[in-house]
Amino acid sequence: MSLHNGSERVSTGSGVLRRLLLGGLILSGLTLLTAIVAASVGPFTVPFTHTATTLLDLIGIGESTAKPTEQAIIQSIRLPRIFLAFIVGAALGISGGIMQGLFRNSMADPGIIGVSSGGATGAVVAIASGAATVSTFFLPVFAFIGSAAAMAVVFLIASVGGRFSMATLLLGGIAVSSFLGAITTATIILTDDLNVQRQIIFWIAGGFDTARWESVQIAAPIIVVGALITIFVARDLNLLLVSEDEARSLGVRVALVRNTLLISASLITGAAVAFSGIIAFVGLVVPHVVRLIAGADHRVLLPLSALGGGLFLLVADTAARIVLSPAELRVGVLTAMIGAPFFIFLLLRSKARLL
Repeated sequence: MSLHNGSERVSTGSGVLRRLLLGGLILSGLTLLTAIVAASVGPFTVPFTHTATTLLDLIGIGESTAKPTEQAIIQSIRLPRIFLAFIVGAALGISGGIMQGLFRNSMADPGIIGVSSGGATGAVVAIASGAATVSTFFLPVFAFIGSAAAMAVVFLIASVGGRFSMATLLLGGIAVSSFLGAITTATIILTDDLNVQRQIIFWIAGGFDTARWESVQIAAPIIVVGALITIFVARDLNLLLVSEDEARSLGVRVALVRNTLLISASLITGAAVAFSGIIAFVGLVVPHVVRLIAGADHRVLLPLSALGGGLFLLVADTAARIVLSPAELRVGVLTAMIGAPFFIFLLLRSKARLL
């Protein structure tokens, strides 16, 4: 009996590793191809061969065949945007996977507990007050502070009475999001400067047109560390979904794991929102698709949701740059156009299951 169980565990573990490696290789390859396309297309088109040799040159392989102007465009303008789009997509993808797991609901997303609304309010305050004009980093700082403050308020609401409640967390998140949304709308309406209103609307719509290497250097460590923490406790999340009592009997510190996942997901979502604005539906669509293809094991789901989210947002940003070229469609608008029909599909499918 023990030998059978042991071999079952080994085969299960090898199956997880196999799915993770296969999915990781496929998504990484697609991401690399998309990055080459993204670095090549735009108002100024760079030949794919020039882009490929420039990217290889940057990692010490061969020598770039691109002209100095092409190299400057790729290295200073397009690569920061590519990296930022990927890490923001990864943050939203993995956060969505965590939220869907913790709430046991495939229609949950990273903004469900008010983090995105808090970031929007912080950014709007920075723009409306003029603080965003003092330094380019004041806008993301205000947005991150807004996200962190919203998260703290929702956690306090969920912990009133000394006992943490996931249901109260969800309802508190909805209430706080509505309140912050009202503040954001009121600020836009009460602002007389049309240029300021335009800046606010552009930020809320989400995009990477202001991406710089400095943005990547600030956002990446927060998102990478937060993502690694969540992946490290993915096995415990699997046990929590089976039963909290069973998880406790196996030595899982339920409250610690749950709070670690919630805080990590909120922080990396806040970091993403701070540099990209509001980009909806990535955290809803990507984890759900990954779950359908690779299964519900969070040891596979979370890493692949990160890679899939990065790829999805990189594709969306590239499309947003070229679909109305030389004008640019906001990425948040494009992802909402894709995500909203998918969300309706989930609702209809869930309703059909209940009938």
